[in-house]
Amino acid sequence: QVQLRESGPRLVKSSQTLSLSCTVSGESITTSGYYWSWIRQRPSEELEWMGAITYGGATYYNPYLKSRSTIDRDTSKNQFTLELSSVTPADTAAYYCVGGSVYYTGSYYVKREDYDYWGQGTQVTVSS
Repeated sequence: QVQLRESGPRLVKSSQTLSLSCTVSGESITTSGYYWSWIRQRPSEELEWMGAITYGGATYYNPYLKSRSTIDRDTSKNQFTLELSSVTPADTAAYYCVGGSVYYTGSYYVKREDYDYWGQGTQVTVSS
């Protein structure tokens, strides 16, 4: 059974960097064919794909967030991470780490059924 768990600060100040980790159990993040993404949902908005890291370590980003986003991994801990710099209150959202056989569905707005595995999500508030 594949399980994902997000961790990181829940309150971040404007202009600082939001940093989250996702610990994966039940599957190695280097297993061929698996892709690991970060998704967020801002209040009253759809689920938004932020970016992904592949089993081989390649990264892909939502172009609207690319300049502020860094996704990386620590294979020794079976974790992948997200850093979002220069945050503003508009970055307040529930952040989810997800995994599955796809990373980009053709749209930057996604549905739960697009991905096989979801973390429970972590609410991050950016204070002004």
